[in-house]
Amino acid sequence: MKKSVLFIITSLLMLAGCGKSGKISKEGAQKIGVSWKLVSNFIQPANSFEAKFTLKNGSDFTLNGSNWAMFFNMSPRPIHSNKTPQPAVVEHINGDWYKMVASKDFKLNPGDSIVINYTGTEGIIKETDAPLGLYFVFYDEDGKEKDIVEVADYTIEPFTTKEQILRGKNDLYQVPTAETRYQTNLAFTKLGAEQLLKIIPTPVKMTSYEGAITLSNRNQIFYEEGLEKETGYLISKLKTLTGQEFPMQKGIPAPGSAEPIFILKKGAVNVSGKSKEAYTLGVDAKGVTITGGDAAGVFYGIQSLLQLIPTENYQRPDNSVTLGYVQVQDAPRFHFRSLHLDVSRNFQTKESLKRVLDLLASYKVNHFLFYTTEDEGWRVEIDGLPELTQVGAQRHHTSGMNTSTLHPAYGSGPFANAKDKYGSGFYTKADFIEILKYADERHIKVIPELNFPGHALAAIKSMEARYERLMKEGKEKEANEYRLIDPEDKSEYLSAQAYKNNVVSVARESTYHFFEKVVDEMAKMYKQAGLTMDTFHTGGDEVAEGAWTKSPMATKLLKEDPSIGGAKNLQAYFFRKLLPRLEKRNLKVHGWEEVALTKTPAGAYNVNPEFVGHPVVPYIWNNVFDVDLGNRLANAGYEVVLCNVTNFYFDMSYNNDPKEPGLYWAGFVDTRDNWAFAPFNMFRTTEETAMGKPMKEEFVGKQILKPEARKNILGIEAQLWCETIKGRDMMEYSILPKLMGFAESAWSPERPWENVADQVSRNKMIAEGWNIFANTIAQRNLPRLKYMNGGYNYRLPMPGAVVENGLLKANTDLPGLAIRYTTDGSEPTTKSALFENPVKVSGIVKLKAFDSAGSGSRTSIVTAK
Repeated sequence: MKKSVLFIITSLLMLAGCGKSGKISKEGAQKIGVSWKLVSNFIQPANSFEAKFTLKNGSDFTLNGSNWAMFFNMSPRPIHSNKTPQPAVVEHINGDWYKMVASKDFKLNPGDSIVINYTGTEGIIKETDAPLGLYFVFYDEDGKEKDIVEVADYTIEPFTTKEQILRGKNDLYQVPTAETRYQTNLAFTKLGAEQLLKIIPTPVKMTSYEGAITLSNRNQIFYEEGLEKETGYLISKLKTLTGQEFPMQKGIPAPGSAEPIFILKKGAVNVSGKSKEAYTLGVDAKGVTITGGDAAGVFYGIQSLLQLIPTENYQRPDNSVTLGYVQVQDAPRFHFRSLHLDVSRNFQTKESLKRVLDLLASYKVNHFLFYTTEDEGWRVEIDGLPELTQVGAQRHHTSGMNTSTLHPAYGSGPFANAKDKYGSGFYTKADFIEILKYADERHIKVIPELNFPGHALAAIKSMEARYERLMKEGKEKEANEYRLIDPEDKSEYLSAQAYKNNVVSVARESTYHFFEKVVDEMAKMYKQAGLTMDTFHTGGDEVAEGAWTKSPMATKLLKEDPSIGGAKNLQAYFFRKLLPRLEKRNLKVHGWEEVALTKTPAGAYNVNPEFVGHPVVPYIWNNVFDVDLGNRLANAGYEVVLCNVTNFYFDMSYNNDPKEPGLYWAGFVDTRDNWAFAPFNMFRTTEETAMGKPMKEEFVGKQILKPEARKNILGIEAQLWCETIKGRDMMEYSILPKLMGFAESAWSPERPWENVADQVSRNKMIAEGWNIFANTIAQRNLPRLKYMNGGYNYRLPMPGAVVENGLLKANTDLPGLAIRYTTDGSEPTTKSALFENPVKVSGIVKLKAFDSAGSGSRTSIVTAK
């Protein structure tokens, strides 16, 4: 009897033990805590990092060497082999997708913790670089995937030491502190309202006069036929500012109106030799008159008028507006002024895009490069190819890189369409048409892009899904109609974003047929919007070394046509074959710089003169690794768009503060960099490498822009790539206030300092000009943005501060912001003590900068010893 009871008790305990440590539940898995810490960027070999994961098992089951793996996304970097055996290893899968795999003898019991160290290449200095979108996949005894559970308890440990904040001994930047900011900010001084710019971008000529006029809905708006859209736009803005509906009337009245009036008309406007987009704006006792060289000129005159309206009207709408007397004559420096926006890495809603288009209109930016296809997502519905959005617009967990599914990227997580994730989503045809119309109403041309032959994984996966579906239906010919790969291609390569399979086959006719299909369907949508698609961007950048080298189809092509010159030049072959198809459709063909380049056997790029004289426009971003490339292409006869990474990449972080989001592979880009750009003398405004080393010596022996080639600078473009951009607020934070500096470089007349050869003199002039611009941003433009469209999420800089002899001193790099501080440990608010002059403090001091609309910066901290 006793033996039987003992046996039963023992059996129950064993069963309980199996249940506790053997059965995996989703509820229990959510109690597994994960933390990640960057250990150091100062390790060997140079330009490497060390990091560690800590796993704490708060569940009621044991993790062993076969029942789990953890997947995540991380800013892509090659991972080193472990010098010291670890309980688990980190493996790169594809792109920024990684996984942690347990060793055979791994064991983590409930309640225990374990540390896994790993190392890789390139320093990590940002919290936005840390692993994101972590999730566990649990496996059954046969190794099959059983459950997928997102990590609910995840901590990124703060970056606090030099070894974490700098990228190794070659990083010449300072560790960012309140004290270093204070020293830098000493170069700025606060200016009075009378010294500020009244309009950004700065007009060609502006004269203010004594006197002012107050306008309300008693004052009619007269407009010339053909300006209905522009007049409706003005009326809607005035209603927002006054709460009143202003009356409008077609036709220009005879002189002598009893009441002041608005007049919108077209006329023979010529400013600096330009009439296209040019305008004059006059405000006097008779009212407001805007005359444009065309409808766009009238529209830009309206934008300038709206900036002349006092900020108070934006903050507290009144039933009237008061304007000082002024005369403005204005025309753009460059006709091509553009923003590129990537919605493929992380999706943005249609409503968020409209807000961006409104911003572009406000600052007279007239092109929008709409980047809707990438490795990580296809974002526009295309008739006849449903898989492009069914597969290509959805990211979720997949069992490997060879399935016809897009894997998670940039922290999008294991499930498609999850809340607060940005990996999935697309624009319907109706959405796309609506965006086109909205942009056109604001005189913005949308340029669509299909990036081939690289950056094509979403399209490849989609067309493989289509191929598989049709093959199952026995439709082999139809299945191959738009197939994009050579299925026997064994080429090994790693793209700039660490992809191993993102290049289409240039030897398949179906690849070109696919491209034509997408172009034709997009052209139809433009037509439905009442527009003509006359420009198309073909991408064409960053095809990795090694692509096509083990493709039987490519080998056959190279054998049949030895003039191609090897696999390195198959990218040029692709564009050569694609171009006539687009020219036949009367399209101007834009593309990244590689579309006008060939490769030497050593992999260096040479200008390819083959497409000079064709409607081919290369966009040049690379002024850090190939510093004179833009000059060389323009000198060779290409019209070019300058997208210099050192000046115009909005995705580059503002600075090296670890909490400041963004990338930094090309350095740091702030609003001053956007503003300080000399398009005809680029070397003068390319100041330092990504590591902070002055670049002057790298320009020796390089091509300068020939005077006769200046006409080939078609314009400039800012770029917002969205690897680190999660949602609308982050997007707007990255755009503002950078867009203002960019607009000044794109529209305003050549600044005198652009042609000053002496560096000391030039820098003095730049500093004086930037101080005025920075004051204007802080005091006039940012507060207005707080109230436009319900308020934009713009960035305000953290204050600089020091405590010397017990006295607090503080400043900001946007003079005119108010600095408020606390000494009791609380976060500063708009009601906290205002810093005006050095003040006695003790202990920990917290400071924030605020604009007049109440928006605040992040917190600076100094300690009074």
